Amino acid sequence: MKFPYEWQIGWRYTRAGKRTTGNGFISFIALVSMSGIALGVAALIVVLSVMNGFQKEVRDRMLSVLAHVEIFSPTGSMPNWQLTAQEARQNKQVIGAAPYVEAQALLTRQDAVSGVALRGIEPSLEPEVSDIGKEMKGGKLTDLVPGDFGIVLGADLAATLGVQVSDKITLVAPEGTITPAGMLPRLKQFTVVGIFESGHYEYDSTLALVNIKDAQALFRLPAPTGVRLRLTDMQRAPEIAHQLARTLSGDLYIRDWTQQNKTWFSAVQIEKRMMFIILTLIIAVAAFNLVSSLVMTVTNKQADIAILRTLGAQPGSIMKIFVVQGVTIGFIGTATGVALGCLIAWSIPWLVPMIEHLLGVQFLPPSVYFINELPSELIPADVARIGIIAFLMSAVATLYPSWRGAKVRPAEALRYE
Repeated sequence: MKFPYEWQIGWRYTRAGKRTTGNGFISFIALVSMSGIALGVAALIVVLSVMNGFQKEVRDRMLSVLAHVEIFSPTGSMPNWQLTAQEARQNKQVIGAAPYVEAQALLTRQDAVSGVALRGIEPSLEPEVSDIGKEMKGGKLTDLVPGDFGIVLGADLAATLGVQVSDKITLVAPEGTITPAGMLPRLKQFTVVGIFESGHYEYDSTLALVNIKDAQALFRLPAPTGVRLRLTDMQRAPEIAHQLARTLSGDLYIRDWTQQNKTWFSAVQIEKRMMFIILTLIIAVAAFNLVSSLVMTVTNKQADIAILRTLGAQPGSIMKIFVVQGVTIGFIGTATGVALGCLIAWSIPWLVPMIEHLLGVQFLPPSVYFINELPSELIPADVARIGIIAFLMSAVATLYPSWRGAKVRPAEALRYE
């Protein structure tokens, strides 16, 4: 296949070395521009992949404790929760439903006191909506027998209170009991029957689980607070919650997991956007290097341009030559950066531990971070967006030097040749 002469000359200038260009410095600047684009693209892909990995890790650990969707009544109790669960299951995206009671309380043992988010659960149905049963360090959820007043604590909460499985602990309910002596706090002794560790500090240090019947008796609730749901695709939780709001009967409130942690997820998205903008500046700097490289090429090739013009080449053809050269450099740099970035992002799970072993350091100490390994999630949409932006910036960078080349006047260029 025969390509237009503009393409052939542009590719020749891209491959040209000192012998063809007469100036090795120009070739070096072109190589630096190509390398800068590649490094900028690779850095952006790796950083976004690591941030995506952190977000996924935190989200998964969070959702091992939280339900994807919660349905509750404004009155504080839902007598017909079975009907609500049945109606919710009619949506094909809902794969699990379980009742719950939600309340606040204090746990005390000797001198240790800690405020907790108390959740009453049905042990037989809880595995349908959360993975806490798989994260038990001691005991199991089925040990929460109604009437025995057993309690399951998060690992950090148990450590704070200094308790282990089979220890006794006192729960103080916020609702008091009226006596002739006045309002007295409602106290109840519980037995620790299990300890879970989700890996998310907020829940491991503040969440306690009891049997739903015990929670109803303790807080004098006639029925569960509401129903928790699990979906086939947690990313569609806002959409499914909106659908359920139209199909469920009764006066109900519905919230999904993104609303419960809206501040955290908003902060992560802002960080990703800012990091994307900051690292895109690296690619912009490389694009400026590409401008200077092409400007020097145009200056060095003025005699060639003049000869082509005298042979009948139009200014648009001259412009195409340098556009082809610049776009080729940008494409090679972008493609190299995409390949390098994807390779590093894919290799992070085993590459970072190897570096830690060789250097004898640990980048994420477990005592400081709730995860001890660097996660990475390579999202194709991010890679495509980065590649397109880098290529477009490179293409735009070619316009001014190409325009300069098209404006060269043959007579002036050949006057001193």
